[in-house]
Amino acid sequence: MRLRILLYALLFFLLPMEVSAEDQLTAAFVRDHQLWIKTGDQEEQVTKGRYVQSPKWSYDGRFIAYTDGDLHGEKSDLFIYDTREKESFQPYQIETADYKWSPINNQLAYNSHGVLNVTKMKDGRPKGFENVALGVSGFEWFPNGREFIVSSQSSLRPTGWGPVPLYKIPIDANLDKNKMESFYTIKTREPDLFGIDADFFKWSHDGEWVSFILIPTASWSMDSNTLCVLSNDGKQFQSVGNMLGFRDWVKWAPSENQLAYISGEGRFFVENKKTTIADMPAAIQQKQYTPEGYVDLDLDWFSPDKVIVARSKENKEWDEGPVPTMFTALYAIDLKTDEQIQISHPKKTEFDRQPQTVGTNITWLRQDGNKIDVWMKKGLDGQEYKWIENIEEEPVFRQKR
Repeated sequence: MRLRILLYALLFFLLPMEVSAEDQLTAAFVRDHQLWIKTGDQEEQVTKGRYVQSPKWSYDGRFIAYTDGDLHGEKSDLFIYDTREKESFQPYQIETADYKWSPINNQLAYNSHGVLNVTKMKDGRPKGFENVALGVSGFEWFPNGREFIVSSQSSLRPTGWGPVPLYKIPIDANLDKNKMESFYTIKTREPDLFGIDADFFKWSHDGEWVSFILIPTASWSMDSNTLCVLSNDGKQFQSVGNMLGFRDWVKWAPSENQLAYISGEGRFFVENKKTTIADMPAAIQQKQYTPEGYVDLDLDWFSPDKVIVARSKENKEWDEGPVPTMFTALYAIDLKTDEQIQISHPKKTEFDRQPQTVGTNITWLRQDGNKIDVWMKKGLDGQEYKWIENIEEEPVFRQKR
């Protein structure tokens, strides 16, 4: 009897210690072109016979929006998976590659061939749609969930490309021209500030600033785009710096109006890619943290004063032939002390990329050839371990509210 009580007591104290960091995390991911969900150690395949891409969690985590495409990229049908009812459905039969959940509820907005739409709600699910605006190239919800910031591509005139207009449009605009409010007009000029479109809008933590990428013509944009910021009243505009057009290469700090981005021109990753921190509103106050002889190719904030980057040595010797693989590992940069330490340790044939901070956990993709796994560690000093095997793109984590 005493032995049984002792065993129960040991289990009582040991079980909480054995609960690993990932047990509190829920992620949606794509494997073998299908949508999967993982919570703790439990994986569940939730689609069959599809070609799933770009899953995104709804505001409260009940729904996951995704597209069902094909190998050749010739279709991109919007679907929603209902985690409560365990089924996928179409809010409306529509093709899109640009869709975003509301920051305040389970409405979904999407851009289909230049038409911005927002879903209605029926029986607690997003169903049907309402038109919002025409001529839309890029968009994002305002933090209040009642309006959109919208870009429209500039027009080519005999004198050259015109300005890039941005609009502030309420969700109930319903194509009414009188509700389309001019928010800001980007007056471009070559070569200092040239672009024909704006996209990848991201709001600062307090909603005071929105960042976006000003995109030039196609060939030019492969080598250089302009990172810009605009105040939430549309009055203060700043050009921050040049970079490639990767959405995840721009991240706002979690609690300050600081913008981390990977600066540098040139479409190849072999050189000139530097982690840069810009303070708002004076974006001219910038500092680069990548040491000489290295490139940073992904980043995320770990805390208000620490940034995680995927770093590799430069390869300036390469100038022709197949583009070399940059074997990146993760490093943590302390913005206060300038201390930089390596925090992941891939093997020689592996490289680590796309770090994500989820609470106090750090996750990333580890790639070896074509095989991609999700790895994780608890904090900067935790032990790294594999969490998900055989994944096709970065997982998306359900945010607790």
